[in-house]
Amino acid sequence: MIDYKIMFSPMKIGNCEIKNRIVMPPIHVGMANINGTPSEKFMNYYEERAKGGTGLIITEITRVNDGHGATTFRQPAMSHDYHIEPMRRFVDRIHKHGTKLFVQLHHPGRQNLGIMVNTVPLSISCSKIAKSFEKTLFKVAPVVGKKMDEKHLTFRSVAPSKCERSAVANSNVRALSKKEIGKLVQQFIDAAVRCKKAGVDGIELHSAHGYLLQQFLSPNTNHRNDAYGGNFENRLRFIREIIEGIRRECGKDYPLIVRLTVDECYDRIGQPGKGFGLDMGLKYAKAIEAMGVDALDITSAAYDTYNYWLEPTSFDCGWRAYMAEAVKKEVSVPVIAANLIRSPEQAEKQLNDGIQDFVALGRPQIADPHWANKVASGKKDEIKRCICCLHCMESMLAGAFLGENAHCSLNPAMGREKEFVNLPKDGSERTIVIVGAGVAGLMAAEILGRRGFRPIVLERSNQIGGQIQLAIKPPKKEKLSWCIEDLSVNAKKYGAEIKTNIIVDEKVISSYNPYGVIIATGASAIRPRSIEGVNGDNVFTTVDILSGSTVLTGKKIAIVGSGLTGIETAELLLKQENEITIIEMADEIAPTAWFQHKIDILPKLENGGVNFITSSKLCSINRNNILLENQKNGKKSILDCDAVVLSMGSRSEDQLYDKIKHKFNNVYLIGDAKKVGNIASATSEAYRVATQEIR
Repeated sequence: MIDYKIMFSPMKIGNCEIKNRIVMPPIHVGMANINGTPSEKFMNYYEERAKGGTGLIITEITRVNDGHGATTFRQPAMSHDYHIEPMRRFVDRIHKHGTKLFVQLHHPGRQNLGIMVNTVPLSISCSKIAKSFEKTLFKVAPVVGKKMDEKHLTFRSVAPSKCERSAVANSNVRALSKKEIGKLVQQFIDAAVRCKKAGVDGIELHSAHGYLLQQFLSPNTNHRNDAYGGNFENRLRFIREIIEGIRRECGKDYPLIVRLTVDECYDRIGQPGKGFGLDMGLKYAKAIEAMGVDALDITSAAYDTYNYWLEPTSFDCGWRAYMAEAVKKEVSVPVIAANLIRSPEQAEKQLNDGIQDFVALGRPQIADPHWANKVASGKKDEIKRCICCLHCMESMLAGAFLGENAHCSLNPAMGREKEFVNLPKDGSERTIVIVGAGVAGLMAAEILGRRGFRPIVLERSNQIGGQIQLAIKPPKKEKLSWCIEDLSVNAKKYGAEIKTNIIVDEKVISSYNPYGVIIATGASAIRPRSIEGVNGDNVFTTVDILSGSTVLTGKKIAIVGSGLTGIETAELLLKQENEITIIEMADEIAPTAWFQHKIDILPKLENGGVNFITSSKLCSINRNNILLENQKNGKKSILDCDAVVLSMGSRSEDQLYDKIKHKFNNVYLIGDAKKVGNIASATSEAYRVATQEIR
């Protein structure tokens, strides 16, 4: 049995002793007040992670400049003296739990959206004058702001020099003047001074993931030929002046970390020679250590190479540990690194192997705030593991201009920590029958169990998991199974009974004499009757393929529909040595899929020779071909194929609900059975019903 001796041993960063080696690294969640002060929600969110046992919390990106350095409206800030006292109150709440707090100072540079440039100072002023301003702002910004950005009618983002736009922000870019650089250096220093006055334990400078400090280091974004560019030493000057200034104003003993990308990973997206690789990154690490920093937080990539710092499900745990290990061999200060760590065993091994000194668990501690305490108390099986579904990032970006915070697929209580901690224990052992053991049903069971109800989950098939049992079948998607395992463990912990192979009808439900009934019966694949030949024996759905009930090998296959399920099914069929063509009615492949999933999967399909046909509608299916109609010119064409796989969406399975909704009290419909969605929509609706509807 592993005792996690190293992980739970103390270690110092400078003169600051951290009680264990577990770090909550910076992840922007968007919960601060519009003026950059910590809101109650913001403090509750971080304090819950401190309660959960983490040794060090490093705040999300904290701005030093309100003009061109504000990334979102609900980003924390240390740009003014009025931030000091609110920060002090926040620090006190974190310190109550023996956890140390560092603040990460940040500027987005070219990765900012043009709509944010010069907007925040005006918004802060307006919100002071009119209480209703924020409501108006978050109503107008997503519409007007998006259109202005698309047409480049906004201010330009700043960078070391005029350079290509960021792959994600796509805003016009201008070069910083020398005077502006000097002012920014001072703003970083001033923010650090404010942090020290507020009692913050230390500072982290964000020189990673393509933000401004990294932009100065990268030949891809720094084309200057003055003192701040042109060679290795000059590219370091900006961060050097900031570090020297912080040391001068805050003292040499004030802990200072630099988060550093050591490989921009352009070679991994087919652009070798662009930016800088690990060899140069190691030189930067050594040079920055020599400036007198107390630790290095090692990471990789930039927004242009997004998936190589914020990985989707398909990436192997620990895949980039070699980068931190290489730095560790070159420097003597402590090394912090994330390295896609998803288990305490992996964390302890990487510490024991000397790869790093601290394990940064960002998304894992979003999914489970009590990760550290569960490991320390021998309850690691109760951890809700991050499955790398990327909903946290997708929801954060989607909510940034709506004033909403990020969300987690497996932790619907994110941003509702106070509510969750104070759930009423009012169930009084009353029975709630839950039909369906997918993510929605299991989440509802856990929450109701926490409230003291008696949840009984009835599942028709011989295994729990619902749609997840299909989602895990494409290559490298095994992590998704963790959510079912973890939801099941936690539901049972709080008293849920889970029964499989139960065909549920009114009589079965009545036998439990339930106080309430929740229907979570999922959805089934659509097979449109309007398409001629759709019921032929050469036509299958993605369910047929993913479930394994149909195995196709060495066939010419047409996949109709390129949503995420469609392209993931294509991955599996490609692995089974088939020739694939994907047909999509829209003008692009996977039009509704989150871009990180697309840039993960589509290159693999392209490399496997998959043919893509867009703007085309399936008209009919024959024995050896299909008839397509181009949606732009109306022309029809025939595509030869041996088999057709339909990926045309799903239909809610709500028949049982319709039959029993008037037969019992307190009947609810949740998950895909109510509205087809994803893991996050299923768990959030389950949480809402279990906390707000059932009384």
